[in-house]
Amino acid sequence: MDSSKELKPLRDAVQAALVTITRSVNTLANEDLQFQRTVHPSVATRLDQNTDRLLKLAGGVLKSAAKFTAQREPSLDDVDDVEIQWDGIVDVIDSLLEKSDTCLDEYTGLIKRKDAPTADAGRELKRPKPTTERLDWSMKRANILKPQNAFEKKTDNFESGPWKPPMTTKPHAQIPLETSLATFTNEEGHTQYNHPYEHEITNMQYPEQAFQQREPIKYLPIEKTEAIRVDSYEGVLEMLEELKKATEIAIDLEHHDFRTYTGLLSLMQISTREKDWIVDTLVPWRHKLEVLNEVFADPKIIKVLHGAFMDIIWLQRDLGLYVVGLFDTFYACDTLGYAGKSLAFLLKKFVDFDADKKYQLADWRIRPLPEEMLYYARSDTHYLLYIFDMLRNELAEFPAQNDMDGKPIDRVIQKSKEVSLQRYEHPFCDPETGVGNRGWFNTLIKSPSLYNGEQFAVYKAVHKWRDDVARRDDESPPYIMTQHILGDIARIMPADMKALWSLLGTSSRGLKLRLDGLFEVIQQARARGANGPTMMEFFRQSSAGTVQPSLGGKQVKASGVDDFEPLSIEELRSDRSQLWGNIALNSRLDGSSKAPPLNYQEMIPLYTFDFGAVKEELPKTREPPPRTLPKEDFDAAAAAVEAEGFTLKAGRKRKASDVDMEPTSEPESVSDVEMDESLAADHQPEAPDAEGDDAKALKKARKRANRATRKEFNKAQLEVQELMKQGNVQAAKKLKTESKEALKAAKRAAKKELQQQRQQQQQQQTSSAGSPSAAEQTASSEQATEEQQQQEEEEEEEEEEEREAQPFDYSKASSVLHAHKGAAANGGSGGYGGGGKGKRGGHNKPAFDPYAKKSGDAPAGARKMNYEKGGRTHTFKK
Repeated sequence: MDSSKELKPLRDAVQAALVTITRSVNTLANEDLQFQRTVHPSVATRLDQNTDRLLKLAGGVLKSAAKFTAQREPSLDDVDDVEIQWDGIVDVIDSLLEKSDTCLDEYTGLIKRKDAPTADAGRELKRPKPTTERLDWSMKRANILKPQNAFEKKTDNFESGPWKPPMTTKPHAQIPLETSLATFTNEEGHTQYNHPYEHEITNMQYPEQAFQQREPIKYLPIEKTEAIRVDSYEGVLEMLEELKKATEIAIDLEHHDFRTYTGLLSLMQISTREKDWIVDTLVPWRHKLEVLNEVFADPKIIKVLHGAFMDIIWLQRDLGLYVVGLFDTFYACDTLGYAGKSLAFLLKKFVDFDADKKYQLADWRIRPLPEEMLYYARSDTHYLLYIFDMLRNELAEFPAQNDMDGKPIDRVIQKSKEVSLQRYEHPFCDPETGVGNRGWFNTLIKSPSLYNGEQFAVYKAVHKWRDDVARRDDESPPYIMTQHILGDIARIMPADMKALWSLLGTSSRGLKLRLDGLFEVIQQARARGANGPTMMEFFRQSSAGTVQPSLGGKQVKASGVDDFEPLSIEELRSDRSQLWGNIALNSRLDGSSKAPPLNYQEMIPLYTFDFGAVKEELPKTREPPPRTLPKEDFDAAAAAVEAEGFTLKAGRKRKASDVDMEPTSEPESVSDVEMDESLAADHQPEAPDAEGDDAKALKKARKRANRATRKEFNKAQLEVQELMKQGNVQAAKKLKTESKEALKAAKRAAKKELQQQRQQQQQQQTSSAGSPSAAEQTASSEQATEEQQQQEEEEEEEEEEEREAQPFDYSKASSVLHAHKGAAANGGSGGYGGGGKGKRGGHNKPAFDPYAKKSGDAPAGARKMNYEKGGRTHTFKK
């Protein structure tokens, strides 16, 4: 029988029951239960009994579902706990629904049931296809016993001294172990141990196979080979003997840092050309893996890793292993300029292998290791030596033209050496300054929150409390309390235990037993922070140099809360522009800057060009305003504006000549002088036969002369700028005056020569025409035209002065938004606010209606609003 037919009756019955329950709940929600409790005591008793019964039923369902879905069980002691534990309840229900959906799909045959892997699955393992599914929560956050509790040598999370490498022997040493482990004092004044293989790595000469271009050795098919699992010391020794025979080995690590304070190196994969090994690094005798230094520190064997920045640290910290002869394929990708630099990119490029990177987030403490995780870990090193061959050949062929760092392969090796020389140091956090690799300084400075004194003190205190608990329990600080909850506690500052518990949520584990201590820490911090610095004051102080963050994670000098003095804004103001350099800032105009005042005329010399010479050549029209003002006139004008206030004047239609003559704030250059020359040329009287060949020849000759003059003037202006930058003001003024005089003289000479040539042309034209009276008549008509034009301009100036003398009347002004209703019907206006008839208007043009439909197929217009009508409202109508 079809399974879907069997499921349908059950589904219909469940759906009907759920609909009935939902309707009953909605009906109860509409009743005033509090009123019924007050009026009928018996109803209150029955409601309390039903409430307790429902809480027990809901708690039992949640308890069963939590066990089935491996979620944290929410505790419902009273009605308020429903709201407090709501996030946990939602998580359990969501997980239960997901499980139910999966079971239903398997039951109906929509998806195939997943079978558990058999013991011989590794030999017949096929390459899994990459999937976009998320990693199952049980594989991401496994609930297992901490393996570090069984280690023979445990880590002390409260150790404050310098970290000493856990080495007992030093294979392939050029300097003895005791000498290489000497201490030194860093720049911050703290003691540290030297890198035990620093001399060997720095002076190492890589084998010849790292530089030679050879035929790549093809990898063995991963489906036909088997990975060797190493979980005993005898297996380590057997693997070590085979590794000593190799010339290159590939190494990769898997790490876990969520359920431990410092982190756990959980798995190590090693591959040669023929075999793959999976080494369990969570065994109790893990410290004995130090024996692998016989291969890891051998300079004759190349160790190939990808992105070994953190791998080097993990090997030192947990196993006491040091890598000599590292070849990091990440820097090879960077040198070759690949589009991608990840290992997944290299696997796809050279092997056509799609790595399923979702297992990067897996919990690698799981034992026994699932087959899919084993396959993922093995694939990271199985193909890496073949990728190394391909990259080495490309680096050998890569051109090194114009390269100051030598050959490309040399750059990769140098970067690999720098990675190998890294040293591990203890996690550190200064509770007051927040510096250190576990500090709050870098986190809080990127946060958008601005805490006051009490909130800032609570944040620091809770951060230190969380760090102490994580060290004591050997848990990561985010496992104890997430950064989001830490910020909420500092921002809200809960006033009682109930409010604090509601902020913790389900993501904070193990805090219920420590709730009293955490609440006491918050109250004490609030009392201390009442008179302490705010977050902004602290960062201002740190920016002034009192607190300097340290990359090494060590303590630095910091002032206490008692001797804290807030900084004034003057101490944070810069007297030099970070964008424009040494150019004067605007603060020098109003005298607010602490820099010495400069002469107003000398602040920006390029803005002080005198247009008097050009003005003399122009017709006697309205005199243009100067480009700059003397300092005395500038101060007087500013005082007048401040005393009288601002009055908006009625404008007038601007002429093209006025626009051209308006001063600009652009510095003087060739384009400015060309503009001035063109203005002067436009106002010169034209000859009667201006379109003739002679007139064109005169214009070309005049342009050539002006171009040479402008070139010399611009050259002088550049010299003036250089002198001003050097501080030689007197020489700059002198050169500037001489260049102006030379420009004026050249203009006068050019004008005089142009007038003479035009007079000669007029005489020639008059003699050729044979009628002197005609020439005189033409000249007199031109003179009359000029006089009439000058008279019109003078009258226009008088009208403009009268309009400017009167303040602007806003009551008579026209508006685009509130124009007269008859304006559009009467023809519109020639401008935006006028009332006359212009080209844009028309007698028959209707007013624009945004609510109307413009054509048959056009959409409907905008919906009209229902404006409120006058009179009484409906409430007060009788």
